[in-house]
Amino acid sequence: MDTKLDPSRDDLPLMANTSHMLVKHYVLDLDVHFESHVIEGTIVLFFEDGNRLKKQAHSIKETCQLESNEACKFRTPEPCHLPGINSRTFSFNMGCNDFVICDKGGKHTFDKDGNHDNWEQAFGISSSKYCCDTGNHGREDFLLVLDCCDLSVLKVEEVDVAAVPGIEKFIRSPKLTVVSEELRNEIVHELVSLPADHWREQLDYYARCSQAPGCGELSFDSDTWSLQIKKKGVRTATDFPHAIRIWYTTKPAGQSVTWTSDQSGRPCVYTMGSPINNRALFPCQEPPVAMSTWQATVRTAASFVVLMSGENSAKPTQLQEGGSSWHYYVTMPMPASTFTIAVGCWAEIKLETCSSNDLAEECPLLPLETDFRCAGMCHHMEYPCRFQNASATTQKIIPHRVFAPVCLKSVCQETLLQLIPPCLSAAHSILGTHPFPRLDVLIVPANFPSLGMASPHIIFLSQSTLTGKSPLCGVRLCHEISHAWFGLAIGARDWTEEWLSEGFATHLEDVFWAEAQQLSPQEAHEQQELRACLRWRRLQDELRNAPEEMQVLRPNKEKTGHVSDSGASVVKHGLNPEKTFMQVHYLKGYFLLRFFTGLLGHEAYFAFLRKFVHTFHGQLILSQDFLQMLLENIPEEKKLELSVENIFQDWLESSGLPKLLPDQLVLLLEHLLEKKTLNPQTLQSLQRTYHLHEQDAEVRHRWCELIVKHKYTKAYKHVERFLQEDQAMGVYLYGELMVSEDARQQQLAHRCFELAREQMDRSSAKVVAEMLF
Repeated sequence: MDTKLDPSRDDLPLMANTSHMLVKHYVLDLDVHFESHVIEGTIVLFFEDGNRLKKQAHSIKETCQLESNEACKFRTPEPCHLPGINSRTFSFNMGCNDFVICDKGGKHTFDKDGNHDNWEQAFGISSSKYCCDTGNHGREDFLLVLDCCDLSVLKVEEVDVAAVPGIEKFIRSPKLTVVSEELRNEIVHELVSLPADHWREQLDYYARCSQAPGCGELSFDSDTWSLQIKKKGVRTATDFPHAIRIWYTTKPAGQSVTWTSDQSGRPCVYTMGSPINNRALFPCQEPPVAMSTWQATVRTAASFVVLMSGENSAKPTQLQEGGSSWHYYVTMPMPASTFTIAVGCWAEIKLETCSSNDLAEECPLLPLETDFRCAGMCHHMEYPCRFQNASATTQKIIPHRVFAPVCLKSVCQETLLQLIPPCLSAAHSILGTHPFPRLDVLIVPANFPSLGMASPHIIFLSQSTLTGKSPLCGVRLCHEISHAWFGLAIGARDWTEEWLSEGFATHLEDVFWAEAQQLSPQEAHEQQELRACLRWRRLQDELRNAPEEMQVLRPNKEKTGHVSDSGASVVKHGLNPEKTFMQVHYLKGYFLLRFFTGLLGHEAYFAFLRKFVHTFHGQLILSQDFLQMLLENIPEEKKLELSVENIFQDWLESSGLPKLLPDQLVLLLEHLLEKKTLNPQTLQSLQRTYHLHEQDAEVRHRWCELIVKHKYTKAYKHVERFLQEDQAMGVYLYGELMVSEDARQQQLAHRCFELAREQMDRSSAKVVAEMLF
């Protein structure tokens, strides 16, 4: 069955039934063919079933209830590997129909906002007769659903992991003496459950298992957005094969990768952050809850360089047939959407006076056999975490490489290479431990649709950042570096909450860049104020032209983070082509975080942010996770009646400019009073948005100061009213009216004084008279 989306809707479906089975590891074995513009090969997926995960979740919850440990008392977020979260994006189209999925034909149900109450009915997944529960009550065969689009799937089979030499060490149950589905699944369970300090052994056995023979083909079918797999007679996820191999080929026009030429005219291919993410690169589980690790072997012609999201700085292995092979791996579980690959004739750019070996000596890699248990407790699932390693926590500049087309070598040496060390060091000084052990930076082809993109261990930068002097390159580099913390190490449970990534990165880019430039506090303040003013105008312009529903940072409101019983969901507006070019999530998120910084003070806010990073790295969050912890760290006298609920209402769930409390408006207006110039259109927009003449006296006083400073004649009546009705606060406004030496303002001052003089306090009248005469 080919499930078609309603053309009037622009939501992206995430079809994987992650509540039944979760991918824990991918092993990719791929060949890149530039002549035909396809990538082909196999992917082996290792699963854990939902029943085990639910038991783990219950066990973790009980442990935290019993523990007196402060880490558990401190509102430890639910581990992100548990089912019941929301999603992001990917796609693939497939062939080879072995069976047909039948829909029950039930009507789609909608809530009051016109959203589907039942994701599965809306997109034709779980209402299929093959989609059973994970218990022992299913009457039909269990159906595994993967996110997939623009792919040709050739074959799916179960992997006989029991045939791997030495695998018997993973057999724990003495009852399992005969090779069976239960035995194979027990082996996979033990393998995916190995402790963090066994990560090398774990990767080795993943590789061995991925090369094991098949032990039976599995039936499969595909539609526009998914691949569905079943094994005849298997009714539950518990009994379904936990290691499967898929043979597939990408399509030349697949939406996850771009085949093009670089600036030197040489062919290349790369993932470009498509709205559908990686589902047109490999079959996967799209929802963020499917936090997985991966390893990949990629073969291509010897003249090409393969860059990828990987912890190791891979070097090519020359093959007898003339090509080369590259191998990368990742041990930190992350959503499959973060996987990135780029293959081209890239040149590694090095400083003429410093080789890459010198850089490695300055910033040594972590020892191969590091003890990852030497620091404070983390709250994420177990993996070799840098936050638990003493040498990693003090590493200001992680090892890094720069790649670009040959024709850009000179400009990269002059600009980019010089900026990376100070930007990495600045990021460390602000947020602490780098979440990833190394970094590649690639200058991507001219058709790349944005200025930059961050993925684990690799950053794509547009050639546009290299022109002119260094500020644009430095600022953008800082923005992408900040995503290592916000967007990657800490991800959004619901991908509609993009502000948790882009708002933070926009706010942090200014702070990182000021630190990288070693500016004085005053210089940094002036630079950041100027950029804030520019962003305010940009936000106003965008909100004037954007549909209201696209201006909301939390569009799912109380349903944010909700998924169907199977784990399927949709990303609201995920397929809207305009969304790619909108900056509302960047800018409204930035101004919210800027407000919090002003409220707490720079030092206190970033001390909190480091605490937040240490608590939530390696996990998925919702807005309330950040807001609740922030409010707990704001002194009562500074809270300004703030709550998670009113922040949702005023900032995250409303279109237009945010609604501010009086004290927040005072902070905003004081910020604007520092600007040398504001045009009448900006002042008019402020008045219309916040109804400033109707606010309390503190707000109206700052508003009158703005009117006087910028000679906004249309609002002089507000000044006149303030001087008549708020005499206790209006004394110094007379001085500002006179100092300007503007005839009209001076006439206003004299007229107001004459009207109020008889009623004024004697001392106040004397002070004003001295100003005026």
